[in-house]
Amino acid sequence: MKLDHPIYKIVGEVADQMGVDAFAVGGVVRDYFLQRPCTDIDIVCLGSGVDLAINVAHRINVHKEVRVFKNFGTAMFHYQYDGVDWQIEFVGARKESYRANSRKPIVENGTLADDQNRRDFTINAMAVGLNKDNFGELLDPFGGIRDLDNGVIRTPLDPDITFSDDPLRMMRAIRFATQLGFVIENKTFDAITRNAHRIEIVSKERVAEELNKIVMAKEPSIGFKLLYKSKLMDLIFPEFSKLKGVDTVNDRGHKDNFYHSLEVLDNVAKHSNNLWLRWAAILHDIGKPATKRYDEKLGWTFHGHEVKGAKMVRTIFRKMKLPMNEKMKYVEKLVLLHLRPIILSEDIVTDSAVRRLLFDAGDDIDDLMLLCEADITSKNVQKVQKYLTNFKLVRQKLIDIEEKDRIRNFQPPISGEDIMELFDMQPCREIGVIKNAIKEAILEGIIPNEYEAAYSFMLQEAEKMGMKPIKQK
Repeated sequence: MKLDHPIYKIVGEVADQMGVDAFAVGGVVRDYFLQRPCTDIDIVCLGSGVDLAINVAHRINVHKEVRVFKNFGTAMFHYQYDGVDWQIEFVGARKESYRANSRKPIVENGTLADDQNRRDFTINAMAVGLNKDNFGELLDPFGGIRDLDNGVIRTPLDPDITFSDDPLRMMRAIRFATQLGFVIENKTFDAITRNAHRIEIVSKERVAEELNKIVMAKEPSIGFKLLYKSKLMDLIFPEFSKLKGVDTVNDRGHKDNFYHSLEVLDNVAKHSNNLWLRWAAILHDIGKPATKRYDEKLGWTFHGHEVKGAKMVRTIFRKMKLPMNEKMKYVEKLVLLHLRPIILSEDIVTDSAVRRLLFDAGDDIDDLMLLCEADITSKNVQKVQKYLTNFKLVRQKLIDIEEKDRIRNFQPPISGEDIMELFDMQPCREIGVIKNAIKEAILEGIIPNEYEAAYSFMLQEAEKMGMKPIKQK
């Protein structure tokens, strides 16, 4: 293996001076052969990884930046080279044993073979020598190169033990298969299915971290299908599993909302790397199982599923330890609004309806439109083309209305405080009624989004309610 980065030679020279063997391991070796960019370098040595890190850091004058994690016997620092920030992490070779109720191992000093045995997959168990006598030599005891060539995810040792010891590795197997376009070897996948229940000892945060990496893959549906097939989905995201399947009454069925949602997710992934827009795609129909009804005249209906789904977003995010902040609110809003542009595209697009959509969506209108276009998954080519053509009209109308009426992130020209001051009133129902009337008049196009027009309209509404200003403008 060709080692161009100078840190490898430096580590090797320092290791020789210390009389220890050092190796580059794991992801950086895998990604070298896959020709993927990698800026994290993991170093294993047969001795103290902390001491090796400190000595290497002194050699390149970054010793003040060394971070030591005594509980784990590791140390790391950042190293700027060729305009890139590299993270270099050091650890002593070790062997691990596990308790049944924890994925935190009991660690002992070990050999390189012990360290490679504890790795999750063969493609991550390769090592490259850094000492002078074996510099660049590949050590691949489990056929990692062969598995890279064949596109296979496989554990170095018994997969049942590998996954039972650290159940997060099941998520990682599916994540790597999704990211790399690899297949999981049958024996390994069967072990995931058998040990799926073990995922319950893993923290929700770590599961969410791996799930987000699957969501951010080029074709995330691959990972979701594997999660479902392995039974992991039932445990980590049961609400999504409930989308699976088709009910039929009188030979009338509905689409499988599981596969439809994955198709929408893949469609969004083709156009956006926004993680939370992708989550909106995942959850846009999450309310359908709870709202599914059969009507003799209409067939299957899902009335109000967007409202139900939006309410479910907060619960799902909290349970899965996803962020309970503006990102959650963004997903919540897109799920709630995802039918609105579709309805507009089916009817005559009125200025009022477009103003209201702009008002409700704000700066997220473009993401909402992308989600809605991704949601058109019919096998009927003519139907898809009709919707997409109509969406172009809606988009243009959005641009025209925004330029004319400035509704996006709309703030009324006259505030509640202005109304209270003018009529010398404290907060009360009447103030809210007038303020809402001004907003509705602007959204309906009755008055322009301008102060003078809003002021005159306010006086008219106040007069209807028997209110008189204490002073005229």
